[in-house]
Amino acid sequence: MIKILVHSGFHKTGTTSVQKMLVHNRVRLERHIRFFTRPDMIGACEAARAYSASRHPADLTEFASEIAAVFEEIDTDDARPLVLSSEDLSGHMPGRRGLSRYNAAPILMKAIANTAEAVFAETPDLTFFYSTRNADDWLRSCYAQHLRAIRMTLDFDEYRAKYAKSADLEAIVDKVRDMVSPHKVVMSPLEEAGSRPIGPLATVMDALDMPGRARRWLDVLPPANVSMPQELLDAMLEANRSNLKDADVSKAKSEARKIWLTGDF
Repeated sequence: MIKILVHSGFHKTGTTSVQKMLVHNRVRLERHIRFFTRPDMIGACEAARAYSASRHPADLTEFASEIAAVFEEIDTDDARPLVLSSEDLSGHMPGRRGLSRYNAAPILMKAIANTAEAVFAETPDLTFFYSTRNADDWLRSCYAQHLRAIRMTLDFDEYRAKYAKSADLEAIVDKVRDMVSPHKVVMSPLEEAGSRPIGPLATVMDALDMPGRARRWLDVLPPANVSMPQELLDAMLEANRSNLKDADVSKAKSEARKIWLTGDF
């Protein structure tokens, strides 16, 4: 029986750090596990995002088709467990495309479960893994990401008031658990992973019941997507609120971030 761990979020809960650690340590890890990250399943990730925004049945069918294509590539004679890791499998981050919560995630996870049961001759040992985070820290991190990536014009207090309910990540996990039963669902707070020797990747390895030898000698990378100083956030908000064209706003934000990264901010 093939063992599959679906690590599908949430955004801003250490998922990028996990994926970078997986890719960076591929040679050491491939004796124990195999994994797909977003570049290996772009079609499925984009279809998930499309469905989360449209909630159209055709987009859900497309997502199931893309997931089936991913599963059909898998060698079922390979005994190593498989990890599918991309937060985009749960759809867009709240705050994008008019979304206020991860309400599509439970339906998308159900589609993965149904597709796995249909594609494989033997129902796989399927686990859905979600990392969570303290509500206020998560909202702050999402807000910073929105300032950087889109033309967000709300200040943080306005953003927090508007999207407070989006931070109830545990409620979404509970809905996922209901939708994919009897398959296993695991939830792990980011805060508990921070002190682990290999960071958030440790909780993924725990969910896979990986032995200690699979965790030894891994190169530990610094945290990905570290928080930005308030001065940089203020500069990005000012650019977003300006009368500049979108291309010029993107350039201004990129230049501000470049200055910050060089330590001259």
